[in-house]
Amino acid sequence: MSPDVLSAPVVDPARTQDRAQSRAQAARRRKVIVFAVRVLLLVAVLGLWEVLSRAGVIDPFNFSMPSKIWDQIWTWVTHGTALGSLGEQIWYTLYEALLGWVIGVIAGVVFGIALGRIAFLADVLGPYIKVLNSIPRIVLAPIFVIWFGLGASSKVASAVVLVFFPVFFNAFQGAREVDRNLVANARILGASDRRVTLQVVIPSATSWIFTSLHVSFGFALIGAIVGEYIGATKGIGLLVAQSQGTFNAAGVYAAMVILAVVALAAEGLLTFAERRIFRWKPSDSDS
Repeated sequence: MSPDVLSAPVVDPARTQDRAQSRAQAARRRKVIVFAVRVLLLVAVLGLWEVLSRAGVIDPFNFSMPSKIWDQIWTWVTHGTALGSLGEQIWYTLYEALLGWVIGVIAGVVFGIALGRIAFLADVLGPYIKVLNSIPRIVLAPIFVIWFGLGASSKVASAVVLVFFPVFFNAFQGAREVDRNLVANARILGASDRRVTLQVVIPSATSWIFTSLHVSFGFALIGAIVGEYIGATKGIGLLVAQSQGTFNAAGVYAAMVILAVVALAAEGLLTFAERRIFRWKPSDSDS
């Protein structure tokens, strides 16, 4: 028998399995601990807010208190709002945000990949995109209301301009960061520019694009809310404006809580989709 074979390390399958189980248990314990700390932190903040408001340390008229905010949400759920049912307001805002998000994402990906692949196009349009990106896009919301009226179109336009730029720059950078060896190998194998873009560049830039999607949906919600706040016939933003106009601080905070829940739900769906698409990537718990 060869001495190299005798000196080779012997892998114990049972020990390897034990290590994998230990890592999995440690990851589960960490998730439980993180969740518990998050809940405790939220309870502590809300409890301190409630106590300080009831004690008069902070002005309950301006800052309200968690119990009043919950009462306002419950009133909207059970009796509806002045604009109609709460579900209708949430769906209207979500519809505007989703439509604006989809349009902004598609436009950002298409223009980002195009300018990332075509240097001449990037040189020509680059200065214009930088100028447009420097404009405070929130101030465009009143202009969109004038152009498109109080309906959903003005809110969708506000969402689009907020979503487009973060998605565009990530897609552009992702297209520029593609491994040149992959592109060269694809061309050696006879791939056309279209095939290189579809089968090499876009898959390589997908992780960059997904990174922007997490942030961009929040921007879409902001665009819809700001547009509704300025002028609308329904929606969560209009609830905020009406609550502010009647000095109902609890109503303002209640609308913010509802938006936070919607944003967290959307973030959860995006994270789930990303994990399904990028199964090959190691998770944080595996490192």
